[in-house]
Amino acid sequence: MAAAAALAAAEPPPAMPQAAGAGGPAARRDFYWLRSFLAGGIAGCCAKTTVAPLDRVKVLLQAHNHHYKHLGVFSTLRAVPQKEGYLGLYKGNGAMMIRIFPYGAIQFMAFEHYKTLITTKLGVSGHVHRLMAGSMAGMTAVICTYPLDMVRVRLAFQVKGEHTYTGIIHAFKTIYAKEGGFLGFYRGLMPTILGMAPYAGVSFFTFGTLKSVGLSHAPTLLGRPSSDNPNVLVLKTHINLLCGGVAGAIAQTISYPFDVTRRRMQLGTVLPEFEKCLTMRETMKYVYGHHGIRKGLYRGLSLNYIRCVPSQAVAFTTYELMKQFFHLN
Repeated sequence: MAAAAALAAAEPPPAMPQAAGAGGPAARRDFYWLRSFLAGGIAGCCAKTTVAPLDRVKVLLQAHNHHYKHLGVFSTLRAVPQKEGYLGLYKGNGAMMIRIFPYGAIQFMAFEHYKTLITTKLGVSGHVHRLMAGSMAGMTAVICTYPLDMVRVRLAFQVKGEHTYTGIIHAFKTIYAKEGGFLGFYRGLMPTILGMAPYAGVSFFTFGTLKSVGLSHAPTLLGRPSSDNPNVLVLKTHINLLCGGVAGAIAQTISYPFDVTRRRMQLGTVLPEFEKCLTMRETMKYVYGHHGIRKGLYRGLSLNYIRCVPSQAVAFTTYELMKQFFHLN
């Protein structure tokens, strides 16, 4: 989710007018969305693959997997390869790749649509429209891709030798058959929505504000001309990293308890305390009562801070390259 929000926060300028005889405005718009889809998907996949080991550890720690619940972040990073091999660090990443491609595309396109809608219909502009559009875009992308995230979490939680699911297709079939059909894929959706609204909104708001202020006040120091359009300024790589890291850290801190709640609800029958965590309220009450704030609702937060810098670096760097490659500037 952080990588996709980062991608959509890097707002591309509108396409240049189409020359006569080159396909017309409608075709130009279609190709623009297609190129945006590919750019966001590729960047999202690269960013998520880079931090996949940390994502796996986060799921294990958040849900207190009994093999690793006594360990910290770095101890778990060492223990997983010893118990499951190095590929164990990438368990569930295949489902993540299937999810992150449409997630990034939907969030990006929804953000642009909502931003225009809020500005033209509601008359809201400035930095506030980023906050509103980002929240709405994040929720839209979550609803559309939530079943894929559910399957990804289930696969990531498995430990070698104790497999409930043999793969992505088998996980889909099993959840559908044993957990209430289609609705079984949306367990934990409410805390996800409540967590995504402030997360995506704050991410868009913080990064967009830092970017626009930086390029306005120090364009030569912080920016450089885009290779496909010298009239467009883009942030330098290390500045992208800094702005994205700050935005991600602030957003993650605000929304993290909802993320912990979501993970536990998604795991459902996999956890022994399943019957005590049927609703968002029950789950948060259980986690807080048994583990407290630091070791419960904010367990694994340090890992998310560690994930933030490399994830944003890869996401923004790849996306800027893809934007120039697909002539989006």
